[in-house]
Amino acid sequence: MTAIRQADLDALPVREALPELVSALDGHGAAVLCAPPGTGKTTLVPLVLAGLVGGGPRRRVVVAEPRRIAARAAARRMAWLLGEQVGGSVGFTVRGERVAGPGTVVEVVTTGVLLQRLQRDQELSGVDVVILDECHERHLDADTVAAFLLDVRETLRPELRLVAASATTDAAGWARVLGHGRPGGAPVVTAAGVSYPVETVWAPPAGPVRPPHGMRVDPAQLTHVASVVRRALAERSGDVLCFLPGVGELARVAGQLGGVDAEVLQIHGRAPAAVQDAALAPSAHRRVILATAVAESSLTVPGVRVVVDSGLAREPRVDHARGLGALATVRASRAAGRQRAGRAGREAPGAVYRCWSEAEDGRLPAFPSPEIRIADLAQFALQAACWGDPDAAGLALPDPPPAGAMAAAREVLVAVGAVTPDGRATPRGVGMSRLGLHPRLARALLDGAAAIGPRRAAELVALLSEEPPREYGDDLAAAWRRARAGGDAYAVRWRTEATRLRRSDGSVAAATAGGAGAVAGDDAAAGFVAALAFPERVAKAKGEGAFLMASGTAAELGDGSRLRSAPWLAVAVADRGPHSASARVRLGAVLDEDTARAAAAHLLASGDEVRWEDGDVAARATHRLGAIALSVRPLKNPDPALVRAALLEGLGSDGLGLLRWTPDARALRARLGFLHRTLGGAWPDVADDGVLLARADDWLEPELSRARRRADLARIDAGQALNRLLPWATGEAARLDELAPERIEVPSGSRIRVDYSAEHGQPVLAVKLQELFGLAETPRVAGVPVLVHLLSPAGRPAAVTADLASFWQGGYLAVRAELRGRYPKHPWPQDPATAEPARHTNARLRR
Repeated sequence: MTAIRQADLDALPVREALPELVSALDGHGAAVLCAPPGTGKTTLVPLVLAGLVGGGPRRRVVVAEPRRIAARAAARRMAWLLGEQVGGSVGFTVRGERVAGPGTVVEVVTTGVLLQRLQRDQELSGVDVVILDECHERHLDADTVAAFLLDVRETLRPELRLVAASATTDAAGWARVLGHGRPGGAPVVTAAGVSYPVETVWAPPAGPVRPPHGMRVDPAQLTHVASVVRRALAERSGDVLCFLPGVGELARVAGQLGGVDAEVLQIHGRAPAAVQDAALAPSAHRRVILATAVAESSLTVPGVRVVVDSGLAREPRVDHARGLGALATVRASRAAGRQRAGRAGREAPGAVYRCWSEAEDGRLPAFPSPEIRIADLAQFALQAACWGDPDAAGLALPDPPPAGAMAAAREVLVAVGAVTPDGRATPRGVGMSRLGLHPRLARALLDGAAAIGPRRAAELVALLSEEPPREYGDDLAAAWRRARAGGDAYAVRWRTEATRLRRSDGSVAAATAGGAGAVAGDDAAAGFVAALAFPERVAKAKGEGAFLMASGTAAELGDGSRLRSAPWLAVAVADRGPHSASARVRLGAVLDEDTARAAAAHLLASGDEVRWEDGDVAARATHRLGAIALSVRPLKNPDPALVRAALLEGLGSDGLGLLRWTPDARALRARLGFLHRTLGGAWPDVADDGVLLARADDWLEPELSRARRRADLARIDAGQALNRLLPWATGEAARLDELAPERIEVPSGSRIRVDYSAEHGQPVLAVKLQELFGLAETPRVAGVPVLVHLLSPAGRPAAVTADLASFWQGGYLAVRAELRGRYPKHPWPQDPATAEPARHTNARLRR
C-alpha cells in the first residue's frame, strides 16, 4: 500500500468549499454543490464526507454517476489518491461488475444500480451520504433516484444526507427540489475552479451537409470532422479530444484518420476497460482520442490541449416504430458545447475547433432536454409503480412526467402484465423491475425462458438489448450464432450481459418452472423471443420481401436477405427514412402464425368491420392480429349504425360531392353561405364540409340512415336536404328570397340570377349594360351592394362596378367610346341615367 497522496489532495480547488459543504449538510441534511470540472468534486468530496481524509467521522458514502466509465474512473482515481487498490476503502459497482469489499466505505455506482438498490431496500440501510454527481445531465434514472431519496428522507430516514453535484447546473432548481418545501430550499455551495483560456476556432463545412435523422449522420459531416482533426494536429500541439455522437461515428472517423502522426483511441461507454484506462492515463506519445459524450464531464483526459467538437449529440426519444426508447442524433446544446470546450483548458491554455459557424451557435438550444420530457417512460412508470406511486404524483421530480407519455407507458405495462389496469405493480412487475431491462425485454426474458430455457432466452434478450453490429446481418438467429462463435468486442459484451441476465433474479428461474424447451431450433426461438418483446411488429408477408406489421406499418427487407421468403416475420429492429412509406427491417427472425398469435395474443380481435374503402362501403366479418387480417368473409347484413358511420367517413374523405347537387342546390348553398357571412345569427354555416358533416343529423336524415352504399348517396337531393337547416323556428327562413334573392329584376324587365359563389367577396350580378339604363343606385342584397359585371351586347365583360352612379358619370364614357363602333346596332345614349333600358338592338326597339 502506498501512502496517501496528500500533495495531490491539497492541490484540488474544491477543498476550499468543503467546510461550507460539511456545515450545510450538518445543518440541513442536503446541499447543492456547484464546482467546475477538475476541482475534485467527484474525488475529494466523497473522501472527506466518508472521513477517509480530513479527520471527520467515518461514514458510508455512495456516489452515483450517470455512466459506467465515469463510475470506474472515479473509483480508480480516489483509490489512487488514498494509495490503495480499488476494492479496498473505495470500490465501484456497475451493471455486470462489482469491485468492492467488506472494508469499502466509498462506493461509486451508476444511477441505474442505485435505483435497483432502492427498490430492494428503500431505507438504503448502512448508507449515510449519497452524492448525485453530474446532475445537470438530467438523465431519467438520476432524476428518479433523486425523487426516491427525497421520499426516503421525508418518511424513513431523515438523517440520510444528500448532495447534488455538478459542474454546470440549475442550482436554484436543484436547491428547490432538495429543499423539499423548506423556505429557501437547500443550501448552494459553490467552489471556484482553475481553468485556462480556450480559443474558439469556427470550422464549418465548406459544402452542404444533411441534418441528422434518427441515428443517421451524413457521411460528409464525418469526413469534415476528420479533416478538422487533421487541421488541429497540424496547427496545435498536445493531444486532440474529438467529440462524436456515437460508437459508429467513432469508428468511421477513426477509419479516415489513417496515417496521422498520432495514436488514435476510441473511448465510449462500451469500450473495454483496458482501452478506457489507456485513454485516461498520461501518454508519452501524441494522441487523438475520439469520444462520445462520456468524456464531457466526470473524466479528466490528461494531455488534451485541443478539442474538436462535431456539434452532435445523442438524446433519447420514443421510437414509436420500434416500441422502445431509442437514441436520436441531435444538435448539441450550447451548455454541452461549453462543457466540451472546457476539456481543452483543464491543464493549460487550449483551443476548441467547432464544426459549425458562429451564426449557427446562437440558434442552438441552451441546454439539453431533460430525459423525462422526451424519453420512453415505460421503465420509469414501472419503477414508480413498484415504489408505490403509479402516477408519480407524490415524487419530488425536477420536471413532472408528461401525461401522454405516462399513459402510453401504462398501456405497455398492462400489456406485458407488469401492472394492473389501475397502475399498481403486480408481483410479475416487481420481478421485471429488478432485471435492469425495458419492460418489453423483461417480458421476453421471463416468458421466453419458460419456452426455450433461461440460457437461450437470456442470450437472445442480450442481443435485443444492445443491437448487434450491422455486419452481423439482418437475421436475428444468424446474429445469435455469430455472437456465440465470435471473439469481437461486441461478442464479449454480449456474453457478459447474457450471463448477467441468466443470473440476475429468481424471476427467470421461476418462469421456467413447468417445462422449458417447448420451442426448438434457433430460428423458432429467435422469432418467439423477438415477437414477445415487440408483438406490435409481428409481420405477415404480402409479397417477396414485403410485409405488413401488426402495428399497420409496411416493412421491407433488403435484397439478398434470407428472410425475404418467410411467411411471417418477427421484426426486432426497423427504421424508416423521413420520406419512405415502408420501414426497412434491420433485424428480424422467421416466425410462424401460431407463434405470432401466441406472442401477440392481446392484439387478437374478431368483429364486424364496416368502413369506406375504394370509394364505397365495405362490410366484412374479420379476425385480426392488429392490422393483419387473419380471416375475412363478406358481411351480408351489417349493422345500420356501422353503415351510416362508414357513409359519413366516405363523405368526409371524398367530399359532399357524393350527394346529388343540382344547379339550384349549389345556388342555395351559396346563398346560405352569403347570409351566414353577412348576417350570421340563425343563418347556418354551410361553406365548410366538416361543419355540415358534424350536423348530419340535422339535414341528411332520414335519407342517410336509409342509404347502404355510394349509389344511395348520389340519390340524396342536397338542395332539399339543405332546406332543413334554414332557420324555420325563428321565422327567418321565410325571408330567404327577400334577403338573398335568387334573381334580381333589372330596369329592362329581365330577371337576372345573382351569383353568390364567391366565398369572401360580394354577390355578382352579370347583366348587359343596356339593360341597366336609368338605374341610378346599385342593387343591394341583405344591405350589401352587388358587384355589377356590365356585359357587352355579345355577353362579354365590359366593366365591373359596385357604384353605378359613379360609373354612369365616368367609366361609361370610356366604355361607350370603345364599344359603340363595334356594336352600332345597339343603343349608346350620351346620358344613360335617363335613357330607356333596352334588351335588344335599335331596330327591334323601333318596331
